[in-house]
Amino acid sequence: MQVVSVNVGMPRDVTWRGKPVRTGIFKTPVQGPVRTGEANLAGDGQADLESHGGELKSVYGYPSEHYPYWREAFPEAPHGWGLLGENLTTRGLLESELRIGDRLRFGSAELEVTQPRMPCFKLGLRFGDPAVVKSFRNGDRPGFYLRIVSPGEIATGSTIEPLASEPTRPTLVEIVRLARGETASRGALEAALALPTLGPEWRDAFRRQLE
Repeated sequence: MQVVSVNVGMPRDVTWRGKPVRTGIFKTPVQGPVRTGEANLAGDGQADLESHGGELKSVYGYPSEHYPYWREAFPEAPHGWGLLGENLTTRGLLESELRIGDRLRFGSAELEVTQPRMPCFKLGLRFGDPAVVKSFRNGDRPGFYLRIVSPGEIATGSTIEPLASEPTRPTLVEIVRLARGETASRGALEAALALPTLGPEWRDAFRRQLE
């Protein structure tokens, strides 16, 4: 498993559907090692810290294996690493295998998987097509948010090494399917709500099904 690309970008002001929007979704590949701070990668930032960023969403990873799907589904999008707004484009690390709480070493940094991504309208802005948001939500390609456990340096080509896993915890694909109501059971929903790193958007989806 390895890092295919490291991508960073600071928030910028753009116009989307006639309205001004400030967003940090535009990420550009960088050369050389990038240092992780306490809450993000050097040179990276988020515009909306309630929805993106913060300790539990310090870094966003996305599998390179999904890029062929997006190229075929949305050929007009500006394809290139970082298109999904990810900081780390990876190889060999899939959401069907990653579990909440898994710890991995990326380069010399230790990171922990906290939750999958639930996209907002800004993904449509990045692709130039709002339909991508529905496609993302209905699929099993959410990517993964990471918490920085131990800072270090990550570069293109860095090895990804598994350190610890919680086999009783759900995979990221299981979380998104549960939120869509595809595999819902009361026990599974209650177990998901007990996971400490899931954001409010996921908790709300689970609570609605329990009501």
